[in-house]
Amino acid sequence: MSRKLLPAIIVIYGLLCSMGAYAQKSVVNVGDVKSVQIGSGTVKIATTNAFADLTVYSAGVIRVRMDRQKLADDFSYAVIAKPVAVKAVIKEDAANITITTDSLQARITKRPFSIAFYTTDGLLINEDEKGLTTSWVGNEVTSYKKMQEGERFVGLGEKNGNLDRTGSAYTNWNSDVFGYRADQDPLYSTIPFYIGIHHGLNYGIFFDNTYQSDFNFGASNNRFSSFGARDGEMNYYFMYAPAIAGIINAYTSLTGRMHMPPLWSLGYQQNRYSYYPDKEVLRIAQTLREKKIPADGITLDIHYMDAYKLFTWNKERFPDPAKMNAELLKMGFRITVINDPGIKVEKGYAAYENGVKENVFIKYPDGQLYTGQVWPGWCHFADFTSEKGRNWWKTQMKGYVDNGVSGYWNDMNEIATWGQKMPNNVLFDYDGHPTTHQQAHNVYGLEMTRASYEGARTLTGKRPFILTRAGYAGLQRYTAIWTGDNRAEEDHMLAGVRLLNSLGLSGVAFTGMDIGGFTGNPTVGLYARWMQLGAFIPYFRNHTGVNTKSSEPWAYGEEVLEIARNYINLRYRLLPYIYSAFYEASQSGMPVMRSLAIDYTHDANVYDTRFQNQFQLGKAFLVAPFESTKDFGEIYFPAGRWYNLYTDELQAGGEKKVVPLGLQKIPVFVKGGSIIPMQTLIQTTAEKPADTLFLHVYKGDTTNTMVYYEDDGESYDYENGGFYKRTIRYDDRLTLEKAEGNFTSKFNNIKLILHGFDSLQQVKVNGGVQVLQSSGINFLTPISRFDPQGGYATPDICKVFTLSIKNSADRIVVEF
Repeated sequence: MSRKLLPAIIVIYGLLCSMGAYAQKSVVNVGDVKSVQIGSGTVKIATTNAFADLTVYSAGVIRVRMDRQKLADDFSYAVIAKPVAVKAVIKEDAANITITTDSLQARITKRPFSIAFYTTDGLLINEDEKGLTTSWVGNEVTSYKKMQEGERFVGLGEKNGNLDRTGSAYTNWNSDVFGYRADQDPLYSTIPFYIGIHHGLNYGIFFDNTYQSDFNFGASNNRFSSFGARDGEMNYYFMYAPAIAGIINAYTSLTGRMHMPPLWSLGYQQNRYSYYPDKEVLRIAQTLREKKIPADGITLDIHYMDAYKLFTWNKERFPDPAKMNAELLKMGFRITVINDPGIKVEKGYAAYENGVKENVFIKYPDGQLYTGQVWPGWCHFADFTSEKGRNWWKTQMKGYVDNGVSGYWNDMNEIATWGQKMPNNVLFDYDGHPTTHQQAHNVYGLEMTRASYEGARTLTGKRPFILTRAGYAGLQRYTAIWTGDNRAEEDHMLAGVRLLNSLGLSGVAFTGMDIGGFTGNPTVGLYARWMQLGAFIPYFRNHTGVNTKSSEPWAYGEEVLEIARNYINLRYRLLPYIYSAFYEASQSGMPVMRSLAIDYTHDANVYDTRFQNQFQLGKAFLVAPFESTKDFGEIYFPAGRWYNLYTDELQAGGEKKVVPLGLQKIPVFVKGGSIIPMQTLIQTTAEKPADTLFLHVYKGDTTNTMVYYEDDGESYDYENGGFYKRTIRYDDRLTLEKAEGNFTSKFNNIKLILHGFDSLQQVKVNGGVQVLQSSGINFLTPISRFDPQGGYATPDICKVFTLSIKNSADRIVVEF
């Protein structure tokens, strides 16, 4: 080697060494455990570079907090639960600390600090990637978890992509994404909670950090999954349960569950951007009634306001909103109005003047009010992260209540402003924990819905309907959510199904999407298919944007009108079943619309991209949506036996089947053993159905239980016993347990409708023999013969046995 080159090589080597040293210093690992304090269900740890707290929240939930400085006061907008006193044995030796409950064990390695979670019989559930564990890059903190062989990931709220998140990465930053792509990320809301699945095990991780966060499920690496945030603590809750239903239960026990919604909000909702003037709104309502299309709601978009100013009405378009709403109410319609957070900067505008006076708007550090541009022009924004701001909002809502408004649609609450770049130095109160836009951004929509819900409840004493576009974990306590400004395209319809299924996996039961698509114009076939699909999703709203074609059910021709009416009719007949499913959500967090991953977690077929759009409505129904352009579709039937809803044709589980597709029907199946309460057709939930409850029972091989539930559908009396509830069990007999609650059922009679009991002639009801009647029923009305040269539609018939009995509140046993 030339001596002349040696000095240069030494210099280059020195530079490389210094770069390596810089790289090492720029990533700060949590380090080794230096000290340990063990308390009752808690462990406080100091490490080389950080402080950590582990807290047993319940037998199946352990919380992990870490930061480079001593941990601050505990505060969360999402978590409302406190730790439950459970048996927890905590031990320490020279190398490890173990926390053992009746459900799981956490093992903390000391050198370096690393956490692994096991079942009580020693199976590994989840562990830190030992070489990486938790580390900081600047203020950004990330925890790295070892990817287990074959591990799948589901959930994470409103996220596009496949049901199985493996191989993908996501960012949480609530964003206004008009006409978003079907693969776009991020969208409008943030729920940093996911479920991991491997080797017959499943666990949940909720990362409660409201800064912009990132989740990586093996994207661009084959070593780890990870979650982290741009600032703040590493603060997560680890949950273990034998089934995903238990994990959803645990997550919603932390972040809260929905209240029972008003019954009218489960009916069909008609909307567009926008219906005006008042005569047009009344015309839409009257046409729905004339054409016998059941409906309960009409929604008003921003054109009802005076120059788009919140809490105002355009007096030319809506000279007397109270009178209009009273007329609509007589027809069985409730009005929902849109509310955006921006308050126009305009002298003489009452909300602006009062907001400035009450000092409720967000500010820059120098005290100047933040101003952003939205629909009305330049606006100020209430600080919903302060009690003062929320209380101010509640007082402003009184005008809506006085004018007969029943629903509040919270939109543009990401916060959305033109330019989509609110400065990070805008300040928020954060309920006594002053912070910047960086930390407050993702919870702004959540706290707006909180103010809307609490305001409407206080002002009316009745259940309000709240709808939001943005939110954070825990939003289910206050509001329903819809998936924003989607497109009238086939892939958006199916992407919407996956979004709703993912929200359901993430603790949000009341969800919807704009039926027919918001931007653009759907084809006749797409509209028909989307309306069919809408009958099986929790929030059934037809909506389209400005400068699009009319999108009411009668706007696509007579055949589509009859198809839409068929499925809206079915929806209304199914309301007893759907309402009971909402009750279950209010008690356990189980979604109304369910990914097959919930009940068939370890069946690889449910994650196959061919079948990932299939979902269940409650436990009974299997819905298989397909593009309207397809003539055939392949369906996967999970374990069990499945009945074609329309014909009762039986299909074995564990099989795949190619089925023909047509415009007039969407494939729907019913699981054997299901119990489905139905009612007579009504045109609005304000109308009382006939006094017979139709109880459809499908013969099956496994035991099934459902909780049937009624209340008055509008008040909070159910919180004090004002409900009617009974457990109904199917095994070798049908048992209706004694009714609970002090509410009287609206049904005096029960008609049993037995599917698949081919050879049954009689049953015993509480020991007495009753003879069954043979009958045929149909769930859809045959479509008319519009073409004189066309053939007649043959009605689908289910051959059943029926029996009518008195609906006693006492125990009823039917022996087959």
